[in-house]
Amino acid sequence: MSYIYQGKVYNIAAPVKSISVNKSNIVVKDQTGSHRFNFTKPGESKQFLTKLFQL
Repeated sequence: MSYIYQGKVYNIAAPVKSISVNKSNIVVKDQTGSHRFNFTKPGESKQFLTKLFQL
């Protein structure tokens, strides 16, 4: 699935195996591998996670 967050496209394939969070970095491990998402502020990463968990 593709997610658009603040003008950037993030691709995450289901099923998600794990999610790791470290301040402004998020690593999502899915069936295609690991994807690292960098945000400029920790608050942005929290907003992205909130949106991700709502789906």
